[in-house]
Amino acid sequence: MLTCAAGVASAGGIAQLRQFIDGARTAQGEFEQTVFAASGRKPQRASGSFMFARPGKFRWTYDKPYTQVLVSDGDKLWSWDRDLNQVTVKRLGDALGSTPAAILAGDDAIERNFELAEAGTEDGLEWVNAKPRRAESSFESMRMGFAGGVLRRMELKDNFGQTTLIEFRSLVAGARPDPAQFRFVPPPGADVIGD
Repeated sequence: MLTCAAGVASAGGIAQLRQFIDGARTAQGEFEQTVFAASGRKPQRASGSFMFARPGKFRWTYDKPYTQVLVSDGDKLWSWDRDLNQVTVKRLGDALGSTPAAILAGDDAIERNFELAEAGTEDGLEWVNAKPRRAESSFESMRMGFAGGVLRRMELKDNFGQTTLIEFRSLVAGARPDPAQFRFVPPPGADVIGD
């Protein structure tokens, strides 16, 4: 077991990414998200919880500064803004393919959707650069930091010059989320837009 742990500790970022994808069929945890605008305005901070079950099922809940819930049942993606009491529904289709959510909840074909490159060691993490292969992706690049075969941080640069940093806390791979968490029923009186 120590030999295996030593192998993970010394593995490069791409090897740890593959290990994470192969080993974390389900997971849950908490996150902190900070968005930095290109204009230099004050960073926007948010936090919440997440869970996923591959392929295609996830629940991403923002608790602060406002409540928003994103749920995928593997077929549809539901987005609920509590303050507006508005639900947006989209077919998941292959939209997950080249989005950051694909790392967490997608299938195992990451290299079909992203060009991967080692990005060295920084802050005690092994980093991987991932660039979407599809030109219509909503972001231009992503960096992922791993330690011990576990995803600890994602940094995304979108097509508008914003950088989003997501730090994963208490990530438990192999957790058994309640399947009901991947179903969404719009709250009474909510405006439902989309498919």
